[in-house]
Amino acid sequence: MSPGSRSQALALAAVALERAGGPTVHVRLDERTAGFFALGLAVETGRPAAVVTTSGTAVANLHPAVLEAHHSGVPMIVLSADRPEELRGIGSNQTTVQPGLFGPAVSFVRDVQAPTAATTDDELHRTTRELARQTVAAASGHEGQPGPVQLNLAFREPLSAGLPEGAVAPVPDADVDTAYATRRQHTGLPLAELAPDEEPATVVIAGHDAGPDAERIAWELGAPLIAEVSSGAHFGRNLVVAYRELLRDPAFGGVVRRAVVLGHPTLSREVPALLQRDDVETVVVRAPGADVYDPARASRPDAVTTVVSDVRVTGRTTPAHRAWVGRWVVASRALLGEGDAAPDLDAKRSPDRAERNRFLRDEVALRRRPVDRAMLTEAVWGVTWPHDRLVLGASQLIRVADARVPGKKLRVHANRGLAGIDGTVSTALGIAAALERSSASVGTTRVLVGDLTFLHDLGAFVTGTRERTHRVQVVVGNDGGGAIFRGLEVAATTPEADMTRMMSTPQHVDVERVVTGLGWEYRRAATWGDLERVLTDPAERVVIEVPLAE
Repeated sequence: MSPGSRSQALALAAVALERAGGPTVHVRLDERTAGFFALGLAVETGRPAAVVTTSGTAVANLHPAVLEAHHSGVPMIVLSADRPEELRGIGSNQTTVQPGLFGPAVSFVRDVQAPTAATTDDELHRTTRELARQTVAAASGHEGQPGPVQLNLAFREPLSAGLPEGAVAPVPDADVDTAYATRRQHTGLPLAELAPDEEPATVVIAGHDAGPDAERIAWELGAPLIAEVSSGAHFGRNLVVAYRELLRDPAFGGVVRRAVVLGHPTLSREVPALLQRDDVETVVVRAPGADVYDPARASRPDAVTTVVSDVRVTGRTTPAHRAWVGRWVVASRALLGEGDAAPDLDAKRSPDRAERNRFLRDEVALRRRPVDRAMLTEAVWGVTWPHDRLVLGASQLIRVADARVPGKKLRVHANRGLAGIDGTVSTALGIAAALERSSASVGTTRVLVGDLTFLHDLGAFVTGTRERTHRVQVVVGNDGGGAIFRGLEVAATTPEADMTRMMSTPQHVDVERVVTGLGWEYRRAATWGDLERVLTDPAERVVIEVPLAE
């Protein structure tokens, strides 16, 4: 929640609940970061996080986070404080039309009027409890897709009074767990029973938030696994990292005849191009979120995509399926050059002093090498383990990671519902808060962002002095502007000065001064040796700036 007058009753009740052992309260100084912080809490826990705002523009500042939650299927409860009915439409201060402000991004909206003198305590308790039940059910997806909901709560002056000690008590955990456990088990969609094809020609595509089940399905179907880095399935024996090049190759992508899609693919043009082909059968497992992933309809409105609730594999694979997967995996490794750069450890132990010296010179040269995007993504991926969390911003770096990093079973987050750059650090702080509350051994939450994504969410670094801090590393790949736009086709026909000013938007912010001024620690890693050292630094709340070599 963020500070405000009209929402004071909600704020004071929330902190009283927290003191009584109820929900944890997090205070953020502005509503935009509060919304994304709540998004992070919900992403990590799977439970709806409530975000409280005062009236007026405060509510509108939640809109970016609400849109991301809608398109990602993340549960969120907006509690917006408002004026009572008699003060609306007469020019009252900080008053606008709040119910329905988020449009179709919110499917459940209730405008709750302030109680009157005739309202009894029993009536208020009964209606409030039922409203809370309906709200949690709607956000959690009991009868539809999970996502954001809005309770617009009117308060009449005097707005609140102090709560005496013991005036509130949290809902018992058993009741809360029961509410979440009643999430709808049936989607109304069929369960697909798929068998390994007679002539192997299937691939499994795991987009964002597909989950680890995609790896199992690929193994049981005897199919190559194309798993985006934030899919939760970027691991396993069937993983094909260099899938872009192979999908463009007629000897690989050209012979695919069936694709099973889980999650929301967003990181390549090759995947939608494959699914738009007439000769490819597409089976999509319905994921939480606003839209069914169906790129074929863009080019063929009459295209039929089979949408299912889940996939059950029947039948067994054959040596032909293992050979089909093996071709893809071996070709991917060859494209990435895996194994070509292994150090010559024999030279390190050689009795020949000249040979040992050459080895040491090579080692020193490696540690002094400037850091490029591939080195940065591989280094961050390498130091992150299953007890950690990795959050990737919507920049060129997530695409480099997707195309480079090897398989590892990590929990990776990214705001890919709308793939915006806003709120990335705030989301990561929410994830860190949830991780630290639920985990006995606290891992590190790492955030890998470009410089514009970092600057877009500077508000995330500002917190009140009474708030908890979290174990977070924010790694900023700084190339002085929006590198992702340099690869656009329009660059070939546009004056370079116009592309630089209007698209790349170069910047020269002194990151160290900004970061330390906001109370965070700062590290700089200009070389590979520096990067290895600072990524294992035990400091909490640290920003690591990495100047990127082109």
